[in-house]
Amino acid sequence: MAPPPAPDVLISEVGPRDGLQSVKATMSTAHKRAWISALHAAGLREIEVASFVPAKLLPQMADAAEVVRHALTLPGLTVMALVPNLRGAEAALAAGVHKLTIPVSASAAHSLANVRKTREEMIAEVRSIVALRNERAPQVHIEAGISTAFGCTIQGPVPEDEVVWMAEQVVAAGVDESGLSDTTGMANPAQVRRLFKRLFAAIGSKTGAAHMHNTRGLGLANCLAAWDVGVRTFDSSQGGLGGCPYAPGASGNVVTEDLVFMFEAMGLRTGVDIGKLIEARAALKVGLPGEPVYGMTPEAGLPVGFSQGAAHV
Repeated sequence: MAPPPAPDVLISEVGPRDGLQSVKATMSTAHKRAWISALHAAGLREIEVASFVPAKLLPQMADAAEVVRHALTLPGLTVMALVPNLRGAEAALAAGVHKLTIPVSASAAHSLANVRKTREEMIAEVRSIVALRNERAPQVHIEAGISTAFGCTIQGPVPEDEVVWMAEQVVAAGVDESGLSDTTGMANPAQVRRLFKRLFAAIGSKTGAAHMHNTRGLGLANCLAAWDVGVRTFDSSQGGLGGCPYAPGASGNVVTEDLVFMFEAMGLRTGVDIGKLIEARAALKVGLPGEPVYGMTPEAGLPVGFSQGAAHV
């Protein structure tokens, strides 16, 4: 039997990390395992399952190694974890993750608030993490996401030259890819097109994911703008959970269910079964009782006659 065709876009689910660390409640380890399994059963093949940070700072992530162990048992899944520093990278590599993502901020003010380091110090930290990877686990992929690429709630506008400079610096430091994050929900489609075009011109095939927030209702529009200029990996969070605790008012990742529907309705393959994805919301709701979850597609249902994967373009 021939394997299924490769997806046209990669949906990278970040809810179990970005989503959970942004809510006050702590989901139990058992519920995390069940939710991640449900997301995998729906066809998601890259999931950011945890962040390796001190438990006193983010108690929601205290069980990161245990969650990674479970995720590693799911076939075909790229298990990803966020690491803000070398110590976190050591723990994540020891746990056996397939991919590290490192947050580096284009905003000087946000960098100090988020990781307590200057941008230059973070570039040096990235270099150290790459060296550690090369020594201990050369097969592990490293992504550096450029936070606050489209604006900062602390310092305001972020010059595009500084965003591109930061991406160039982390690629020079040895990361495998660098994408852009709308950490504060300030991006608009014209800005997204312009900045990703500049990123492709600067770092070429090492251009990574678009990580958009829906803070002002432009999340899907911004993802489509990124698609238009060549981006093929998109971060999203089931139920729209998440946001940055160090970017006030910037709640709301793009909803995975709506993002998958948009691309599938366009005739683009995501590899994700929308029906099973909507069913996976039950595991999320059980694990976080009372926490609001969002999404237009789960509420409205699929259109009459909709056929997933049909060529509508």
